[in-house]
Amino acid sequence: MDALTLTIDYIFSETFFHGAQMTLLLTIVSVFFGIVVGLIIAILQEMDNKYLNYIVVAYLWFFRGTPVLFQIIFVYNVLPSFGINLSSFASGVVALALNEGAYIAEIMRAGLQSVGKGQRTAATALAMKEWQIMRYVIVPQALRVIIPPIGNQFIGMLKLSALVSVVAVEELLLVANQAASSNFRYLEALMAAGVYYLFFTTVFMYIQGHIEFWAKGGRRRAQRDKELKVDVAIERTEVR
Repeated sequence: MDALTLTIDYIFSETFFHGAQMTLLLTIVSVFFGIVVGLIIAILQEMDNKYLNYIVVAYLWFFRGTPVLFQIIFVYNVLPSFGINLSSFASGVVALALNEGAYIAEIMRAGLQSVGKGQRTAATALAMKEWQIMRYVIVPQALRVIIPPIGNQFIGMLKLSALVSVVAVEELLLVANQAASSNFRYLEALMAAGVYYLFFTTVFMYIQGHIEFWAKGGRRRAQRDKELKVDVAIERTEVR
């Protein structure tokens, strides 16, 4: 069987499709919980409590200072010693989410701090409540700073998810490696896996671009431009 035919067979095989699904699920779940963890850490960083700050600094120090592979193996092999038994998939998600949370926390903190204090003061002077200030003043502006790097983290997580193969999660790279080990056709198996990775990355980048456009008010500007063109056309018709 020639290389192209075997690669296509791998791409459309049930085994590779299942591995791609597992990779996608790992990425989405890990990023979701990573965002939740990152948001909590970012909020704790804003609090004036030195003990909470010590905990946050220790968390960031550990998860940003050790390799992701180390963290995955630690969660999978060490936590059972404390009576916490997790499946391979759950161990991978926990490790990846906690690691991701450390980076997303810094992204969110930078986004929230990018909004000037003067705007908070002005909103307070207008008798806006704290949640209203956050909803209508802080978050819309912070999103413009937060969304691009979080999108990049999402794409990075897609590639990091391959590391959970060390704890026997049947994600895409492990499936490709197992397929190649049976016939030593590594080129075809890895090409098939690469097609899936590139497809997912392309889709994520496309979605990220649309979200950034929306966050920057592109939709509203497009609508205003459309309305302006209509008004101009009406005026020209009336002149004629």
